[in-house]
Amino acid sequence: MSLPVAVERLCQLTRDAGLAALPWWQQNPEVLTKADDSPVTAADLAANQVIMDGLRALTPEIPVLSEEAADVPLSERLHWDRFWLVDPLDGTKEFIAGTEEFTVNIALIEQGEVRFGFVGVPARDTLYWGGAGRGSWRQLGDESAQPIHCRPPAAPLRVVASRRHTSPEQEALLDRLQQAHGTELIGVGSSLKFCTLAAGEADLYPRFAPTSQWDTAAAQAVLEGAGGRVLGLDGQRFTYPHREDWLNPYFIATGQPDETLLHLLLG
Repeated sequence: MSLPVAVERLCQLTRDAGLAALPWWQQNPEVLTKADDSPVTAADLAANQVIMDGLRALTPEIPVLSEEAADVPLSERLHWDRFWLVDPLDGTKEFIAGTEEFTVNIALIEQGEVRFGFVGVPARDTLYWGGAGRGSWRQLGDESAQPIHCRPPAAPLRVVASRRHTSPEQEALLDRLQQAHGTELIGVGSSLKFCTLAAGEADLYPRFAPTSQWDTAAAQAVLEGAGGRVLGLDGQRFTYPHREDWLNPYFIATGQPDETLLHLLLG
């Protein structure tokens, strides 16, 4: 797999989208409710416009599927072997609440698998990018980009979790982990949960609550490039097949793989 355009240009596009969203951050933006009851703001739409225009200019031959431009029928998408999968503002609830934990996500999907991804954190002027077999990097502001790597798991396990979404299944898993290894829970919003693992700052992110494909793809690529894994509950690599809806099945993201831990997680 080769990227269809230079990494530097895609990094800049991710930054530009974040800059387009920032004027509404901590400004009590008007919040509208979409058909699926999820919130959307002018910041989501501004970032989306930057990304859609940018990708169409950089790679006009590759279709784009964005959370804010997802009205593409399955019959058309079934013919897409390669496409960009975009969440222009992941963590809209975090954005509305005024926290820093919202992200811009751009992923390249080929044959149903994520190949490379870019995750911008506008409020922190931070950018992550990478892909399986290609490495991952983090850049803080104007500093030089640094490679990032997952860490080996250690007790107590540092487990990242959503501040807003859980389920009985997830709580049961956390109880098992606590009994077996001890756990330290870290509340993190948006796709930053994957990036926390990729940077070697945590060990595990189990998700037994709803997500959509655009929520996870870019950050999965970053985590895999750093040596981590994202697995479905069948133990297989997490993928992005064309479906009628965008909902993901449950998954478990880990830092450096540990077979004993994986056995406990997957049963």
